Amino acid sequence: MIELEGVPELIDPVMVAAFEGWNDAGDAASAAVAHLDREWKGEVFAALDAEDYYDFQVNRPTVWLDGGVRKITWPTTRLSVVRIGGEKPRDLVLVRGIEPSMRWRSFCNELLGFAHELGVELVVILGALLGDTPHTRPVPVSGVTSDADLARTMDLEETKYEGPTGIVGILQEACTHAGVPAVSLWAAVPHYVSQPPNPKATLALLNRLEDLIDLRIPLGELPEDARAWQLGVDQLAAEDSEVAEYVQTLEEARDTAELPEASGEAIAREFERYLRRRDGGGPAAGAPGHATESGEPASYLRDTPGGRTRPPLAQRPESGGAQEGGAEARDRESGRESDTEPGTESGIGSGAGTGSSEGSDTPPPRNAPESPDTPDTSDTEDPTGE
Repeated sequence: MIELEGVPELIDPVMVAAFEGWNDAGDAASAAVAHLDREWKGEVFAALDAEDYYDFQVNRPTVWLDGGVRKITWPTTRLSVVRIGGEKPRDLVLVRGIEPSMRWRSFCNELLGFAHELGVELVVILGALLGDTPHTRPVPVSGVTSDADLARTMDLEETKYEGPTGIVGILQEACTHAGVPAVSLWAAVPHYVSQPPNPKATLALLNRLEDLIDLRIPLGELPEDARAWQLGVDQLAAEDSEVAEYVQTLEEARDTAELPEASGEAIAREFERYLRRRDGGGPAAGAPGHATESGEPASYLRDTPGGRTRPPLAQRPESGGAQEGGAEARDRESGRESDTEPGTESGIGSGAGTGSSEGSDTPPPRNAPESPDTPDTSDTEDPTGE
């Protein structure tokens, strides 16, 4: 039985979730939820039992000193709640954790139990994948759902993906079967600069989340971090003619694919976001972070620590890998289905967080390298819960 002592009745709650690992290229998705938690002073009210879902040889606990006393932090998934004040106050339930090693069905059922008890009206799951997208262009963010009606009403893509999936796909399907509206937002991270952090992709996910739930999100220093990240990658790419040429090829493909969308809905969305921020509109109007209508910080249980991300790193491409993953990113940018599993590495660059977006049609190439974050489940239950 789930007990939620100390958590008040929530107002129009939306659950926003992200998981480190296979579906978190460049740590973009988990960093987005961490940003929400930090900016709005999220109050942790629950944590799943690590013994039930994690292989500690895959996700190891850490030991640290607290005033000379040694303590252990176990890998797990935590839930926190934030209240956004303004003319239309509402609450967010933030789920931030690590992709579980086992018992995925039980894991999803436990999260759905919290969603039911808290009266969650919508579940938004954030993910990030590696793709053939240039770092110099806006980050493509796809919104997908398994619900045909939800796809129409929220202008989303109805997923047609078939193939291996991660906890993002499993949780979305669990929500659908439980009758809980669920959406996944996927950011495409350039595969040739896949090392975390990627503040530009994190910023893109937060912007899309703003549009989806009609909520103004305080961005803090994230836009500045995104500009610094792009400048750093620009400088590194300029030092290598092969990388510069490859980036130019991606730019040309991207620009060609987006020509029909240079006007219309894309411009309208950007203009609406500009007006919302200029006029201070939205539920968080006038709030630098987590202020309530009275101007005082909202507080439930306790504050959680936060911190800024570390500087970006770029990686030079290896030979022979510029072609393999190109169709996925170009198809995603042009609105078509993908030919490869989103998040599989393309031979140029490497990094944790290769992921599975539910917006592509076919499984990944059989010889695609396995992500280092993919749990070894040879001695545990089937990670997909099947």
